[in-house]
This record gives sequence, structure tokens and C-alpha cells, in this order.
Amino acid sequence: MTTINKEEIQKFSNLAEEWWDVKGKFKPLHMFNPIRIQYISERIKEYFKLTDKDKNYLNGLKILDIGCGGGLISEPMARLGATVTGIDASEKNIKVASVHSKKSNLNINYQHKSPEQLTNYESYDIILNLEIVEHVNDVNLYLETCHKLLKKGGLMFTATLNRTLTSYIKAIIGAEYILRWLPIGTHDWNKFIKPEELEKKLVDLKFNTVDIKGLEFNPLNSKWNKTDNLSVNYIICSYKN
Repeated sequence: MTTINKEEIQKFSNLAEEWWDVKGKFKPLHMFNPIRIQYISERIKEYFKLTDKDKNYLNGLKILDIGCGGGLISEPMARLGATVTGIDASEKNIKVASVHSKKSNLNINYQHKSPEQLTNYESYDIILNLEIVEHVNDVNLYLETCHKLLKKGGLMFTATLNRTLTSYIKAIIGAEYILRWLPIGTHDWNKFIKPEELEKKLVDLKFNTVDIKGLEFNPLNSKWNKTDNLSVNYIICSYKN
């Protein structure tokens, strides 16, 4: 059994060289990144009772970034002091991420693997599943594997897209066909997951929900903001019992 969807991996492998081009095909992710980092940092500080007076306040925490791509989240987490492992099923992505982290003088453990290929169970304090579950072959297997890899009491962030008419209009017709933010075919609306569906899967695996927030783009200032509107992008923060 595997979570790897070869067609989905190929889509991102084809774009691998552009991960760090802020004006390239991943421009939307670079615009999206600040609010993701802000939200994740806030929840980690609150949950682990940390203070950010020290710029390396994540020191001592082990983070697994699944589907890390070129390292857009792995690198900021490493700069904050965390011990980061980034895995991706695309070998091209891992090569790009590894080269960029070395140029940035960051020590990140990048591996060309899918989560079920890892065997170091209960190793990580935090798992990041950011815009990945809508691309995997088997969501249930994926989440079960995450549960095994996370320490008891560990924190997990799962960000994805809701399956609504609004998300079809904004994330597919708008982002792919009209604005051309993403290559056509990047997303399959049928693979989007409603928050209540995802939360039930997590609860069944003995995860407790800490927080659910929507992430919404404001075209007036070209920035992303947190919102209670979960109709398109949303993120669930949960911990393992």
C-alpha cells in the first residue's frame, strides 16, 4: 500500500526548478507562505508554551514536513531553531530543496520518501501536512502513518481545500483558468475534503482538534488572512492523544 499518486508527483516534478522563483509558477505559494508560517508559529508557541524572545525558540522540537516541495516551510522552521526533516515523493523536489538549504546555510534532513517509508515511529513533536492530502493516493493510510510518526501529545497541522462550489470557482476556475496562478490541472476538485470529513478521520485516529481556521485571499492588498470562513482553504491544528 502506498500514498504516492504518480500523476500528482509528476505535476510538481515538472515545476521543481521554479520552487524558489517568487515570480514563477509557485508565486501563489510564496504569497501564501507568510500567513501559514504565522499561524503555525502562533499555535506552536501557545501549545508548547514557548516564548519568541529568543529567535531560535523552536530549538529542541523535531518537525516532519511531509510533501516539503522545495522547502518553503522547512527553511523558516529551521531558522526558528527546529530540527527539521523534509520528505517528498518527488526526487527533483528534494534535490532542489537540498541545494537551496545548503546555500542558505541550513541543516535540514531532506529525504526522497513518502511517509509510509519512514519507520522512526513516535519521533516527531510536530508534523506539517500542508496542501498535501488532496494529492495523495490514500488519505486514510496517509493519516494513519502520520499518527504513527507523531509523538504522543505531538501537534499536527493539516491544510487543504474544502469541497464546495466556492472552492471550485476560486481554486480551480479562478486560480488555474483565469488568473493562471497555477498550471491547469493542478487540483482535482473531487479530491478536496470537507472540514467535517477530515476532522472525523482525525478524531477516529485519536487526534483532538485544537483549532480550525480558514485562509482567505484579499485581492485589495494581495495578502492572505486568517478567517472563520472555511469554504476554500482551511487548516486544522490537532494533537495526538
